[in-house]
Amino acid sequence: MDINKKIADFFVDVETTRTHDGYCYNVKEALLIVILGSFCGLRNIKQIHQWAKNERVRGFLDEHFEISVVPCYYWLKKLFGIIKPKSLDECFTNWVSSLLPGGAVGKTISLDGKTIRSTGKMKGNKKALHIVSAQIAELGITFAQKTVSDKSNEIPAVRELLDLLDINGCMVVADAMHCQKETVEKIVSEGADYTLSVKDNQAILKQEIEEYVQNEASKSTMNTAETCEKNRGRKELRIAFTSTDLSGISVKSEWFGLTCIGAINRQVTVGEIVTNEWHYYISSRELTAEELLKTVRLEWTVETLHWLLDVHFDEDFCRVADKNIQQNLNIARKVALNHIHIYKNGKNSKRPISNLMFDCLLEPSQILALLDTCEN
Repeated sequence: MDINKKIADFFVDVETTRTHDGYCYNVKEALLIVILGSFCGLRNIKQIHQWAKNERVRGFLDEHFEISVVPCYYWLKKLFGIIKPKSLDECFTNWVSSLLPGGAVGKTISLDGKTIRSTGKMKGNKKALHIVSAQIAELGITFAQKTVSDKSNEIPAVRELLDLLDINGCMVVADAMHCQKETVEKIVSEGADYTLSVKDNQAILKQEIEEYVQNEASKSTMNTAETCEKNRGRKELRIAFTSTDLSGISVKSEWFGLTCIGAINRQVTVGEIVTNEWHYYISSRELTAEELLKTVRLEWTVETLHWLLDVHFDEDFCRVADKNIQQNLNIARKVALNHIHIYKNGKNSKRPISNLMFDCLLEPSQILALLDTCEN
């Protein structure tokens, strides 16, 4: 019981939008049921309730989590919906921090937002929910998240999210939207480094990096590295260039901590068709070209998280009008995915996430194996 109780203890202090005396059921147990159901890849509260009412599952919940009574669907949904998402966010971050005794020092924090499209189509909702996530890229686990009303508010949300995290000693990576002067200053002032994509939203900076890289004389002085991948008739060649020579960057003083510029030329060949793209970057760390290739690739991990939420939980099509429930479900799913990733890392397992979730669905005790890995 002690091992499995720990995850519940981190979420015991969640706040609710209204008081609930817990006469028949309590909020903590409802939350735990939804989290455990998410380990099985169940996509909504209705599926989770049906799973929890199964006789074998009820025995599992009673024996290992002291949940002797499973609420009806109405009460499970009601109790889960009165949890304040901001409070659940805080509990989630505290829980993740407990899994990282050394913190995230030396790790890469990947930042990006995801729109839950179904929330913008429900009656009474004018804008879809947009949730910004911070991912510890090397571990594949979500560190924290923040909900905003729409994508246009993602830039300030990222800065607020950084305020909540201990990013000292980390590398922060993000797409071109977050290539902002205030953002880079905040990152460096918190003791971290940044590597950010540069596009037309910073036109002068992009133009000057592009001119430097595309000039044959200056390009020849840059550090270079390349990777080549082939998969089912598709070939992708990525050639990276980096330099600490900022003499050609007239706006360098405006970018706090800037020490390195870089570029990646991406050439994709499929049959007779060849595409050629250039991507430009700035960094506060003196990166080699090989390091730039690795760092930029780590930015994709948060996009992988978004893909997992849609593939395994069908999040974009979850038809729940209550935005509190949508936000809380998003967090419950990330708890499950975090545990599964930690399990896979610890066991060096190559089994697909879907298979591990199906194991939990067929045999609830498999959930204990995932929890046990995180506690050891």
